[in-house]
Parts: sequence; C-alpha cells; structure tokens
Amino acid sequence: MSVSAVAQDYLKVIWNATEWTAEPVTTKALAARLDVSPSTVSQNVRRLTEQGFVTHAPYGVIGLTETGRTVALAMVRRHRLIETFLVRQLGYSWDEVHDEAEVLEHAVSERFVDRIDTILGRPDRDPHGDPIPAPDGRMTVPPMVRLADLPAGATGVVGRVSDASPEVLQYLTSVGVTLEVPLTVVRREAAAGVLTVTVGDRAVVLGAPAAAAVWVLASSV
Repeated sequence: MSVSAVAQDYLKVIWNATEWTAEPVTTKALAARLDVSPSTVSQNVRRLTEQGFVTHAPYGVIGLTETGRTVALAMVRRHRLIETFLVRQLGYSWDEVHDEAEVLEHAVSERFVDRIDTILGRPDRDPHGDPIPAPDGRMTVPPMVRLADLPAGATGVVGRVSDASPEVLQYLTSVGVTLEVPLTVVRREAAAGVLTVTVGDRAVVLGAPAAAAVWVLASSV
C-alpha cells in the first residue's frame, strides 16, 4: 500500500491522540497537535476519508478505519523502535529522540525497522514507557494511572512519561523522575497547581505540566 508521508503523520497522530485519553479527536484538536490550521486539517481529513483511512462526519469526531489503524500502528512501531535505537545504541537522551524519529520513520525501510527490532532484542516499550506494537500490530499495554490523579499518600512506580515536551522531560530527569523509579505523593496543592512527591529521600515539587506527563503503573499503586 502506497501511503504519503502526510497521510502517515495524520494517521499516527490520530491514533496517538486516543492512546491514553478518551477525549474525542476533532478537527480543532488535530490542528493543535499538528500545528497547522483547521482548514488544512479539514482538507487532509477529507482526502483520508475518501481513501478509506478515516471516518469523519462534518463537525464530528475523527476516527480510524481498520485500514487506517493498520497504517497508524505500523508508523507507531517505526517511531518507537527508532527512538529506542537512538537511546540505546547512539547515546541520545529521551528528550532528544522524538524529532529525530519523526524524520527517520519516513526514510527507513521495513527491513531496516525489523533489523533494529532484532538488534534491540524485540523491546516492548520505548524510552518513554510507551508500548511498541509487534509487526502484526499487537502490543501489551500495562494498566497505568496519571500521577496527577493520585491522592496524597499513594505510592507507585513510574511506568510512562509523555514525550510531548522536551523541557518537561529535561526537568524530570534533573529531579530523578524517570522510568521504573518508585515515588510517593506527599502533598497536593490544587490551588497552586503543584504536586509534591518523594523520590528516594528527596522531596520534589512538580508543576501541573510535569505531574500530568507522568504515569504510574496501576499494579504498583
């Protein structure tokens, strides 16, 4: 199947938008994620609908068809394997890999992606804790809860950190909040929009963007 890079990006972003939230994907929401105008999104979504990749009623929710989901998961697999390769083999930090993978995922062959998968030992999670789809699209998604939703006194282990903001990833690295790290919620200050947690014997204050980016393995809470 020949799918343009623009179509691949749209399908991947639509899938990503529903991976960790139940919020509907709308033209406005997609425009914000892709940093383009709503009119550009409308035009491209109309084309994707005609090609059988998405479903979309005027002013309604945008969804993936089975074909669109297959293409989206293939791109997600590429992206996350490339990110993992960049971190493990080339020494990139987790806040540096997203933009590199965005470019490389369109340039490499399926054979190259499979070789990366083999070399890495067929990992099931990327550097941010996101699950990596298998070649057939299947993947294991561990149950997780957002750190920002945990009450004071709750403890858990970091299972995923959103890669939406490199600045947030850099800050979390600086305070020791990384994958597999246990932490405890000490205090919630809703009025100030901050959350205090302990990491080891250190108290760390997280603002709303940082707290919202961290997900804790539900089995450990």
